[in-house]
Amino acid sequence: MPTKPSAAKLAKVAKEAKACRRCPLYKNATQTVFGEGPVGVRLMLVGEQPGDQEDLAGRPFVGPAGKMLDRALADAGIERDKVYVTNIVKHFKNEPRGKRRLHKKPNRYEVEVCKIWFDQELALVRPRLVLAMGVTAASALAGKAVTLSRTRGKLMIFADGRQGMVTVHPSAILRAPDEAGRRAAYAGLVTDLKLALKAVPSP
Repeated sequence: MPTKPSAAKLAKVAKEAKACRRCPLYKNATQTVFGEGPVGVRLMLVGEQPGDQEDLAGRPFVGPAGKMLDRALADAGIERDKVYVTNIVKHFKNEPRGKRRLHKKPNRYEVEVCKIWFDQELALVRPRLVLAMGVTAASALAGKAVTLSRTRGKLMIFADGRQGMVTVHPSAILRAPDEAGRRAAYAGLVTDLKLALKAVPSP
């Protein structure tokens, strides 16, 4: 089966992104972590940046947060290979601490400089709805500061005119202080995934 033109272009962009030196984050990371999934999808899921395991594997959402996302997708009735998953920032920003590398939030400059890759992904994948996971992704897509508690679960128009929604990042569930908090946060993510799917019914 021939490759779709946009899928071929996406592969070319991913290859170009591997050599990205636009900001200093590449110096402390193993590699660029580009998004993955088919083009022309109903949903694109966008997180903040790759984590430690994603940085080592070169694939998005394969670590603990990725496993949480996989579980939530399954419970929402969504097949992961039918959505496109990516991050706003393509390199793992971290602070070495002994043998560990601690996650550090990317700053506004790093998000803006790296967005050249995400913008190309978005144009080529052509999702019917973009679901931003976490404040960093939501604010980058909205073009302004976003408060998740006020906007999650509601359809909104992002800065580029594209339809979107926002929800929590799966890593926030892992950081919940107790089991009850984790259960509540997880249930909220599943609900938001179902709402996003409902907002873009099959053609």
